[in-house]
Amino acid sequence: MNYNQEEVIQAFKIYSKLSIDGYSDKDEIRLYLADDSIRGLVDQFAREVDSTVFVAGDYIYLVPLSMNSSFHVSNETIKRTYLPSKAVNLDIYMMYVAIIVLFGEFYDSYQTNEPTRDFLPLDEWLISVNNRISLIKEYDQEELKEYEKEYEYNWLSILEKWDAKDDLKENVKTQDARTNSRLSFLNIVKRFLEAQELIVDIGNDEIALTEKAKTIVQRYYMEYEYNRGILEFMYQFEQKKGESKDASNL
Repeated sequence: MNYNQEEVIQAFKIYSKLSIDGYSDKDEIRLYLADDSIRGLVDQFAREVDSTVFVAGDYIYLVPLSMNSSFHVSNETIKRTYLPSKAVNLDIYMMYVAIIVLFGEFYDSYQTNEPTRDFLPLDEWLISVNNRISLIKEYDQEELKEYEKEYEYNWLSILEKWDAKDDLKENVKTQDARTNSRLSFLNIVKRFLEAQELIVDIGNDEIALTEKAKTIVQRYYMEYEYNRGILEFMYQFEQKKGESKDASNL
């Protein structure tokens, strides 16, 4: 398709705003929705940096699709901005596990395309992460080592690090990054997700997904090429249980 100079300039202005802020109100860049040519150019600019543009609610977002994207939040940035001073990459992998479980709670262990609940209490999130970790522990260590090679995830170290955290039951609000507890760690993950506009705190120690999060999960998060098979590994117990239930009816 041939574009005129004005279309290129308008598309680049929209792309520039999205690349700087990560999002824009739909009314601010209404041309993206109104003009097919301009929208196509903006989407093309985004693809060139391994990113995508989508509409969610009242906003238009630019988000990275791979670690190669210049808009991907680096491990060093996450450690420097959100994690305690002595954090290592393993802490980031634990964050990812906690995020997978959180989304799984809203999407019924990724069996549904639409959320099945409106909010999630933090204590239920903790229980779900504990349960998921316990299920992974049921694997034989040699089997887990094979999975580590396949998914490039150090599962044994993740299990060990999670177990080393105190399973405290105090009020969630009293536990900050200085407390070596599982709840304090989830609070760190919560702050990261809030900063990325993926969840909102609705009070009473409860969180809800944003429209941005719902769109990302529905369009990309469940796809194998984006989650690298991690969902399949972490939730295959549900699949096996479902198969057992089906077989019991024969």
